[in-house]
Amino acid sequence: MSSLSTPDYETVEQASRRLAGVAHRTPVLTSTTLNRYLGAELYFKCENFQKAGAFKYRGATHAVGRLSGKDNSKGVATHSSGNHGQAISLAAKGNGLPAHIVMPDNAPRVKVSAVRDYEANIIFCKPTQSERERVLASVVENTGAKFIHPYDDPDVIAGQGTAALELLEDYPDLDFMLTPVGGGGLLSGTAIAASGMAPNVNIIGSEPEAVNDAYLSFRSGNLHPAQKRDTVADGLKTSLSELTFACIQQHVDEIMTVTEQEIVEAMRFIWERMKIIIEPSSAVPVAVAFNHLDMRNKRAGIIISGGNLDLDTLPWQN
Repeated sequence: MSSLSTPDYETVEQASRRLAGVAHRTPVLTSTTLNRYLGAELYFKCENFQKAGAFKYRGATHAVGRLSGKDNSKGVATHSSGNHGQAISLAAKGNGLPAHIVMPDNAPRVKVSAVRDYEANIIFCKPTQSERERVLASVVENTGAKFIHPYDDPDVIAGQGTAALELLEDYPDLDFMLTPVGGGGLLSGTAIAASGMAPNVNIIGSEPEAVNDAYLSFRSGNLHPAQKRDTVADGLKTSLSELTFACIQQHVDEIMTVTEQEIVEAMRFIWERMKIIIEPSSAVPVAVAFNHLDMRNKRAGIIISGGNLDLDTLPWQN
């Protein structure tokens, strides 16, 4: 088991108070067309309108803000394919700290550009988890920066849970809450928030079929590593940690998977009908709602996790 303490509902509430006025309270959007199509009421918590373009800003800012002066004197560091790196970079800049971001050399160009815009130091590595961790360890040793993990961190998880807390404050009578799952920080925080605020809500994790390690872990009760396969949802290629797996086992009701075609179709539908830009990872829970849940006469909240993607390589152009 993880040596880190599992966050609880009170820690998410505390994070919400700390982030008030710092992170955006993002809007909740609806679609009459989509509701009519599914015979349901869907509420989209639009973290694509969050600072740095994704929910990751919540956890990153909360974690950076929780560091003591001694802990942050050398700055912060992390590894990320994009959204967490952007969030840490912006959070560090807001606190006057240097940030060192290890990124795979195939990270989306738009995410690399954003990290540069936030004045972080980028160190590229080969696109494997082991290389990310090896290069990061070297960066931390050479700089003395404090490592903030993308999801294996109680302060990060508590920060991510504030999006669900806000959604449930606005719409408390939901039947379902859906989020994507990669490393599990957002799903863990969402599930912890919902379990404390609306314990009757069914929490559904959503994952690409091509990288279904969270699904396999949830079903078997044992951690499975992420498969070395490709998916259009580039932000969901990471494995659960022991900490996020423990949170998910305790609070999540189901993890469901979707095909690559279902992801792309859901993403395009949201772009065309709701006129909002979402990245492929955000479309994964939408695809679950479209294709794998009986939504008739139900009320569901969906966390739209982010909107950072390269407009030159849209998935329906390939």
